[in-house]
Order: sequence, then C-alpha cells, then structure tokens
Amino acid sequence: MLVLGGGVTNHLGRSRCRESGYVTSLNCQGTLPRTLTYKDRLVLYKLEKIYLQNKTTGRIIQPMAKLAPKQLKKDKLLEQGVSLLLEKGYHATGLKEILDTVQIPKGSFYAYFESKERFAAEAIHHYIEPFIVRLSGHLQDPETDGLAALKAYYLGLIAEVAQTGFKGGCLLGNLMGEIGDTSPLCRDALLDAVGRYSALQQTALERGQKQGSVRLDRSAKSMADLILNGWQGALLRMKVEQSVEPLQAVCRDLLDDYFRA
Repeated sequence: MLVLGGGVTNHLGRSRCRESGYVTSLNCQGTLPRTLTYKDRLVLYKLEKIYLQNKTTGRIIQPMAKLAPKQLKKDKLLEQGVSLLLEKGYHATGLKEILDTVQIPKGSFYAYFESKERFAAEAIHHYIEPFIVRLSGHLQDPETDGLAALKAYYLGLIAEVAQTGFKGGCLLGNLMGEIGDTSPLCRDALLDAVGRYSALQQTALERGQKQGSVRLDRSAKSMADLILNGWQGALLRMKVEQSVEPLQAVCRDLLDDYFRA
C-alpha cells in the first residue's frame, strides 16, 4: 500500500520514470490512478526507494542497474504471485495462472522455486519489503518525531486503501489465517516478515520515547505489537464493512491517544 504524497510522484516526471526503468500505467505526473494494482504499488515503492537514496544529495535520479534475465523473470513471478495470493489466497492460486501471465513455461517454474510452498515463502519476503522501505523513509531524518513519522506512515496506508476499493487486505494476515499452522516454511517466512516490520515500528516508538512524545510506562516493543495486532484486525473489519473507519480508529485510539506521553 502506498501514497507518496509530496514524495516521488511530485518530483519525478515521465522522463525520469523511463530513466529509472519502470514504465507502467502510472502517468508519473503527480496523480495516481483510481485503482492501484500491486504492480503499480511496487513500481512506486522502487521509485520511492531511489528517490530517498538521492534526496539528501540533490542528485538526479539515475537508472537502476539492469537485473540478470533470470532474476528479472523471478521477480516477475513473485510480483504476479503476490497479486494472485492477495486476490485468491494460497490454495486457490494455481501455478499455471501465474506462469501464463508472465509467459514462462510450466516446466521452468522449478528452475526458480523448488515448490509452491517455497514460492509462497519468497513471495512473503517480496511483499513486505516495500513496506519496510516506505516506513524507513519516514524515519530517515533522525530529527523527525518517531510518533509523528509512524502516524504519517499509517495515514498514507489508509488513504490508499480508500483508493483501492478495500480489497486485498494484508498478505501476511491472509496467509497467517490460511496456512500459518500447516506450512512450517511459510510460517517461518511470516514470522521473519512480521518481526522485521514490528522491529521498525518499535524503533519509531523508542525514538518517540526519547523525544518525549511517547509514554514511558509501556515498552516500545509491547506498543509495536499492539498496533500491529490492532491493524491486522482492523483490515479484516475493513473488508467486511467496506470502510476505512476501523483503520482510522486504530490510529486515533493508539497513535493519538494511548501511546502519547
């Protein structure tokens, strides 16, 4: 999920999108289409990552190094896989559908992944990385208040959810419910992704504690776990109620109230 706001979409014109090697349905003129596909979000995250790397130097964004053909195909498989896993879930997602979309022969799948289970585990890591990059961007300036950075991040997610029609939710939460207790390989991948994501939010809250904006009588870890758990539950209610109110309530009750010093 991504809303760049005053970030990369307002700093990159179409030519720079081409220079970066990412050309999609996005118009790169500072506006987003009504509905963002997962691929569109991934493109924006990649552009945002390049933008953040160059922001402090003021240098023109340079094209990314080209990936090896095998890695490029593997990334395409993962991108398409994440989209289908979000839409259909693990058991209803067929390998043929993924392979046909990226035009790779079925027999070639095992040159990239030893099994569907391994594929799903790598898709989990592929899925969480843009969220890590985005949240890291909010925390890039050490002078930024940690609580304010965390709130800006979550408000960006909420704004995009409203644009995407309340679909998909979170791949981590979806797969936890579907295969979290039946696939040790995917369970380990889920635990790693959740651990990294939670640790980054803990870092934000620890900064807020040092800056005086976050309460000190609760550990940053317990508060990071609380918002992560609350957000996952709110995403489920969001899909049923077709409303961002459950997500807004999490931010309002925790970031604007419970966490504050």
